[in-house]
Amino acid sequence: MNAELQPPEARAVFYERERRSVHLARTFTCATLAGWSLSGRRDDVLLCVSELATNALLHGVPRGRGYLLRLVRHGGGVLRVEVHDSGSGEVRVPEPSVDAEGGRGLLLVTALSDKWGVEPRSPGKIVWCEFGHRS
Repeated sequence: MNAELQPPEARAVFYERERRSVHLARTFTCATLAGWSLSGRRDDVLLCVSELATNALLHGVPRGRGYLLRLVRHGGGVLRVEVHDSGSGEVRVPEPSVDAEGGRGLLLVTALSDKWGVEPRSPGKIVWCEFGHRS
């Protein structure tokens, strides 16, 4: 079957609102990428997963809730990373000051991924980024 015509393959895991979930999300992503034999952009993907998971914890997950990390491999070689949260709020790339200790997560996602965006869900939102196949 032509790779372009194959249906996407997805894996997902739900995490509670706790600090260690970022490490767990990276571990899950690393194992998934290895299982799918995707290693060309591994470090970029792992950093973006860390940033999106951290943003969900800090800004998108109300107390008593969690977030869903979903990885989707499309037949054409595109990997999509999605973080589903139940919080309200606008997602934007800030312009951090030189002295700021944070606020650069989405700048990194913008720089490392091929594209990214936000989609509404009820409740909350999905923040996603995509990576094309590179060796």
